Amino acid sequence: MQPGIFSKASQLRLLFCSAVALCSVAHALTPAEQLAAYSTRAGVAAQPARGEQLFTTKHGKEWSCATCHTASPTVEGKHASTGKLITPLAPAFNPDRFTDTAKSDKWFRRNCNDVMGRECTVGEKADVLAWLLTFKR
Repeated sequence: MQPGIFSKASQLRLLFCSAVALCSVAHALTPAEQLAAYSTRAGVAAQPARGEQLFTTKHGKEWSCATCHTASPTVEGKHASTGKLITPLAPAFNPDRFTDTAKSDKWFRRNCNDVMGRECTVGEKADVLAWLLTFKR
């Protein structure tokens, strides 16, 4: 981790969380802290371009992530089968996104299964979140 980006307490929490795999327990995090935890667990740096490709591409199933969230995660989406409105996915446009690890993991698990027929890897989660963090107001 680069010095100065996170507080010492945040760095320790991320290291502890990563080291003992407690990231599935709900923690109040910032999206950047969650990205750091995913990247640490993946063992590689997240790549926003890979995240965008994963988000916008169909993976052998009927939907992509963009089917419901739209190609622009800065606006509301709508679930393809239920019609339920989905708030913007990019954290800069919805400050509640990616602040609860358990909630984030739950939705990644459900949505990756819908889109790819399997859970996302921790590296894929990091890549998607890194891409979503590129969107600024």
